[in-house]
Amino acid sequence: MTETHARQSLQELLAPRSVCYGCGPANPAGLHLRSFERGDEVVAEWRPETRYEAFPGALNGGVIGTLLDCHSNWAAAVALMRAAGSDQVPATVTASFEVRLLRPTPTDGPVTLRARVVELSGDRATVESVLEAHEERCATFRGIFVAVRPGHLAYHRWE
Repeated sequence: MTETHARQSLQELLAPRSVCYGCGPANPAGLHLRSFERGDEVVAEWRPETRYEAFPGALNGGVIGTLLDCHSNWAAAVALMRAAGSDQVPATVTASFEVRLLRPTPTDGPVTLRARVVELSGDRATVESVLEAHEERCATFRGIFVAVRPGHLAYHRWE
């Protein structure tokens, strides 16, 4: 068992009942992305399966977008939580994002995701992320995430 699998992820610690398709621990059909704080980054390793391929040997672009969106959302949520001095993660949603697919992402081994908050302002965080496979950058991401208030459909999303 690797170190990453020996400890709980941000999702497991802060939102164990989340049913998010990309990162929800409680979604039996989901991707089960597991994100971890590492210095000023949030890092994840995920193993593709052939059922997520766009064509033999290459990960589907929609799955890549989902992984980067979910992972970056966690970087934003944790940064907003820390900035507020709270021990509870705010419910955050994606306001906008852009994914650049630089090359096919191979499915013959794990992919690594790295996210870093580049701007934090009030209830918003801007995050830049990369997805790498075989030590090559396959996709980049930039997104804006917003902490929602009571009454928003996603307000209780982590519960």
